[in-house]
Amino acid sequence: MNDVVVFSGSAHPALADRICSHLGVTRSPVDIKRFSNDCLQAQLLANCRQRDVYIVQPLVPPTQEHLMELLLMIDAARGASAAQITAVMPHYAYARSDKKDASRISLGGRLVADMISTAGCHRVLTMALHAPQVHGFFSTPVDHLTAIGVLADHFRDNDLSGSIVVSPDLGNAKVATQFARLLGLPVAAGSKQRVADDRVVIDSIVGDVSGRRAIILDDEIATGGSMLELMDRLKDAGATEAAIVCTHGLFAGKAVERLRDHPFVTEVVTTDTVPAPDGWPELKVRSVSALFAEAISRIHHGRSVSSLFEGVDPTHAPPQAKLPFDTPS
Repeated sequence: MNDVVVFSGSAHPALADRICSHLGVTRSPVDIKRFSNDCLQAQLLANCRQRDVYIVQPLVPPTQEHLMELLLMIDAARGASAAQITAVMPHYAYARSDKKDASRISLGGRLVADMISTAGCHRVLTMALHAPQVHGFFSTPVDHLTAIGVLADHFRDNDLSGSIVVSPDLGNAKVATQFARLLGLPVAAGSKQRVADDRVVIDSIVGDVSGRRAIILDDEIATGGSMLELMDRLKDAGATEAAIVCTHGLFAGKAVERLRDHPFVTEVVTTDTVPAPDGWPELKVRSVSALFAEAISRIHHGRSVSSLFEGVDPTHAPPQAKLPFDTPS
């Protein structure tokens, strides 16, 4: 890995250090300055010429600051003649701006993807995009990892009798089904309608949760509004308790207070794609740094990354059925 250089912005340097530890390299320093007119400047303090550069920067609040840092670091690497520049964005915040569901509304997911490509990025490495179509917003290759294997490991040694995996909405049901297969559990889903950024309405639960412990799986938790609404519906449907699982635990606003002290919640599990909130020692954080390090190693050596984002480990779940033309003759 001598030709690999890893930089990090100010968003989540601890994750970058954990990735570097798995790779056996040292994180290279970056000097980010703010001028008196509030403009930012990024200087990469390591040689990039004809080297494989990876810039670790999840887009977390303050999102616009961290996005601008990422763009400047990509531009600096391009100007330093890097052979390949990969933006490692464990959390792509603008993935939620993925559709035109109102008049004259912006598509931030596509715009930011274009900005990253224009800055000089050759490849994107990310995890658990909010919607599959966001992958297609990028004009550069995208390796889209999943954390459901890491999250399933948290539950695999527990007694899961009487448990059921629950997706907050039907759009996330496919991922929830993969997660349920890893644990050998049934799956249910809420019928959700979002009426505002921090307010949703869940009018029904599809599936039988009566008398069961719910394991609620979501890609991202911001304010926790969806979780509160879903837990009310689960209690109405007869569920006994709930464990909350997510890849991106942003926990913005009053989310920590809402979930930490909720009597229906037994545990909250997330990953380190974003920094963990302060004042919540009970939060269980699983690291995805080894996954990102393995992906970086495979990209650098020109090996396949697909097995890291297929999501279902055949050692814990039966293989998926194949179409007739996939079967060797």
